[in-house]
Amino acid sequence: MTRFGYTLMTEQSGPRQLVDYAVKAEEAGFDFLVSSDHYSPWLVSQGHAPYAWSVLGAVAYATSRVDLMTYVTCPTVRYHPAVVAQKAATLQLMSEGRFTLGVGSGENLNEHVVGEGWPAVAARQDMLVEALEIIRELHTGDLVTYDGQYFRVDSARIWDCPDGGVPIGVAVSGDSGVDRFAGLAEHMIAVEPDADLVDSWDAAHPAGGSESGTGTAASRKIGQIPISWDPDEKTAIARAHEQFRWFGGGWYVNADLPTPAGFAAASQFVREEDVASSIACGPDLDALAESVRPYIDAGFTDIAVVQVGDEQQDRFVSEVAEPLLEKLRAL
Repeated sequence: MTRFGYTLMTEQSGPRQLVDYAVKAEEAGFDFLVSSDHYSPWLVSQGHAPYAWSVLGAVAYATSRVDLMTYVTCPTVRYHPAVVAQKAATLQLMSEGRFTLGVGSGENLNEHVVGEGWPAVAARQDMLVEALEIIRELHTGDLVTYDGQYFRVDSARIWDCPDGGVPIGVAVSGDSGVDRFAGLAEHMIAVEPDADLVDSWDAAHPAGGSESGTGTAASRKIGQIPISWDPDEKTAIARAHEQFRWFGGGWYVNADLPTPAGFAAASQFVREEDVASSIACGPDLDALAESVRPYIDAGFTDIAVVQVGDEQQDRFVSEVAEPLLEKLRAL
């Protein structure tokens, strides 16, 4: 059965609001919560970028049932993988086993801020392989020394380490990513409802669709889709255009843009009708739910929805989420 999640969108809400939304999303019946991990919003109009790990720590204590996940963090430039390993282990303990570490090769928007430059995509994927190897080793609780091409770890140990480590989901966009990462993560993350990608992951994953190496459930395929609910359809479209028009650039463009100004320039000719054709907008819950169907048909096991903007976020999680979930599960 497909599981449905709610996205804690750190680019469009402040930290205290995000924790409040998380509590209400759990009460509404969502199965899991995912949090973005940004240093900057994509567009100035979004206006926020609190530290995701602090937010998730508070959410872990404020909730009791929903699973938690980063969607996604980059463990290679802004964060050293040894630090990510420690953060993930702590969050797993705080949430009493509800956390999944979602990782990816990152975006220039967030990673350039530490002044280390922005590597080419091939190098970023090589770095991610090393990072996952380091995180896996540290999550054994053993003393680890690692000497790679990109990272070194010197006599490190995670002292508060959950039994079995932390399950990992990794973002992939094609067969090459599947080949490189299927042996290093339990779960697949993807930004497109690609059934062939799901099939490739299942064929390549060592769990073979059964129990994974850390004792979690069978390998999950996790996706995310934006929607813009509002009682007024025109308002919903205008808000989606104002805050989410960057979405149409695609990963290959978005990964390399360095600043919100760059995203504004890249999306300046995107029209409201362009956004409305790709993001379900308005009050019709049947239409909002139906927009998720491609992910279900492609074989995704977990789908997180993003309610665009902060203006209607409280009303969405308090009033709209529960009936929307009923329609999603009916699909």
